[in-house]
Formats: sequence, structure tokens, C-alpha cells
Amino acid sequence: MSVELCKRRNNHSSLITIMEHIQIYTDGSSRGNPGPGGYGTILMWGKHRKELSQGYRRTTNNRMELLAVIAGLETIKKNDLPITVYSDSQYVVNSVEKGWLKTWIKTDFAGGKKNKDLWKRYHELAKNLSIKFVWVKGHANNPHNNRCDTLATEAADGKGLLVDTGYEESK
Repeated sequence: MSVELCKRRNNHSSLITIMEHIQIYTDGSSRGNPGPGGYGTILMWGKHRKELSQGYRRTTNNRMELLAVIAGLETIKKNDLPITVYSDSQYVVNSVEKGWLKTWIKTDFAGGKKNKDLWKRYHELAKNLSIKFVWVKGHANNPHNNRCDTLATEAADGKGLLVDTGYEESK
């Protein structure tokens, strides 16, 4: 088989893999912790790309990191494709990948685990999805993560900030 044919087959294989897989990059930001905050999310599927962001008047960084994931998942219309979420939040990645969330759900967040409202929202979304989380270093050379950071910080600094009722009602 010629090298050119192998290359074509490999490119075709890569294209098939890309079209059968959704990638979500996420980041959260809080100006003060708590303080004004925002999230940024990029969804990619094949040639399709969508950016999401929203700001909140008073929240925490961890809530925005998690809300970025939730916003991305809520946007997905194809629940039969595998999803990889890239996040620079070890809190979010480890909570899912190390099974902490399963324990929190079983114990109804005993011991005062924070962000119960968002974790339950994530858990409901994730039930019928195949999701893998991958940690990426923040503020490094990943252009998608850097773009999410820009979206999140601009949202936090923007006008028309929403109320994070889950946070504000818990205080």
C-alpha cells in the first residue's frame, strides 16, 4: 500500500473519529471568591464550533468552573456521541474522574459539600451521556482553554450579570 493511500486512510479515520466525538473546553472565573464571576465554554463537533459565556454578579470560581461544563452539556443535542470535557479545574475533573461525586450523591452531600445544586444538575445531565474529563493546565499554551478563559473573564467583567441563585440563596 502506498504511503499516500495510508495517509488518506489515516486522515479519513481521523475525520470519522472527530465527527463521532464531541469536545467541550471549559473555564470559570471569579473576581474575588466570592465576587462577580463568569464561565466560558467551547463546544466542537466536526467542523461545528459554538462558544458560550455568561456572567453572574456574585459567585465562586468553583461554581463557574462547574457551570461551564453544565452549560456545554445542556447545549448538546446528540446524546449518543462520546464527549470529552477539557477543564483546568482539578475540582471538577477529580470530582467526576476519581468518583467523589458518586459518593456525594450516595450520601446526599453529607458533611456540607458545596455546590450541591450544580452537582445534582450535572448528575442528571450526565446520566445518559458518555463523558470523559481531561485536566489541562490553565494559562498555558492550549488555545481552546485560553479562549475559554477570555470568555469567562469578559463575562465576569460584563454588564447585565445574572443572579447565581444557588449561591446567593445559600448565604
